[in-house]
Amino acid sequence: MIKLQRATDNPILYPNPDHAWEDLVVLNPAVIYDDENTEFVMLYRAAGDTPMHYIYLGLATSKDGIHFERQSKEPIFAPDYDGADGGCVEDPRLIRMGEWYFLTYASRPYAPGRYWLNEPKPWMDPPKVGPKYLLENNSATFLAITKDFRTYKKLGRITDTRLDDRDVFFFPEKINHQFVRLSRPMNWCGEGFPNANPAIWISFSDDILEWGKPELLMKGETWWESKKIGGSCPPIRTPYGWFHIYHGVSEKDHTYRVGAVILDLNDPRKIIARTPEPIFEPEAWYETKGVYEGCVFPTGNVVKDGILYVYYGAADKYVGVATAPFDQLLEEMMKR
Repeated sequence: MIKLQRATDNPILYPNPDHAWEDLVVLNPAVIYDDENTEFVMLYRAAGDTPMHYIYLGLATSKDGIHFERQSKEPIFAPDYDGADGGCVEDPRLIRMGEWYFLTYASRPYAPGRYWLNEPKPWMDPPKVGPKYLLENNSATFLAITKDFRTYKKLGRITDTRLDDRDVFFFPEKINHQFVRLSRPMNWCGEGFPNANPAIWISFSDDILEWGKPELLMKGETWWESKKIGGSCPPIRTPYGWFHIYHGVSEKDHTYRVGAVILDLNDPRKIIARTPEPIFEPEAWYETKGVYEGCVFPTGNVVKDGILYVYYGAADKYVGVATAPFDQLLEEMMKR
């Protein structure tokens, strides 16, 4: 099986000591190719070295998909501190439909604090009679739209706050006249569910804001995805089906690795092919040393001139990219 090959220029984005909002970590970018301006556009997650750890999105662009330049000294997209996404805007995914770009992002009601340390959380005490979402500062997924990557209209929450649901994104076109979404509700597993651990679910919508009941799409099957799996990058249409990059976490070492699946073009609930082994895993220093050591977390993919570019967060601290000849990867998957 063809493996993704990390770029020799990795990490392609480092924390920026000149900007307080991104001087600690940059990671988990959404990347899309803008045909009109012939450039790769990246929205990356960023946070500064503060106890609250508010999370923002920054903007960077590139002509070659490897060398990115920041386009703003301030966050391009930020939480509404007194609003529903007041703690963070993180792990963005981007698709384009028509003239609009659709941005899904995970958020929490309060800033998460230094979640990787055993520290008291800095957010205000929620009302004890309030929903579990507030009490536990769980994730929900929100939607925003843009035409220029600089101005955005926030459309609100699109997942159930009871499910701690993230890794949510859309297919880039309607299927059978409906919008299609993948998600990873953390609470839908264990007793009473067909999956023992968190898994990938699929759902459908007529209007992109209200969604039908999700159906289980796929769950962890092998050693490297035994703890949980989740969707990673928006699917790409191919002659074989919808190509989708996902991540798996091992119960043994808690490492994040990367796999791929091909879904039926007309019924994406059907799995046509799936990689039995990871096609990418943490090996480089910037993937094994950082905030979450042993993590490659893909959130954006682009196919340009026959090459698949997969953009990922490395150890929750840097941004990296890995590539593969796309047609060869698809052909190998279809042979299995």
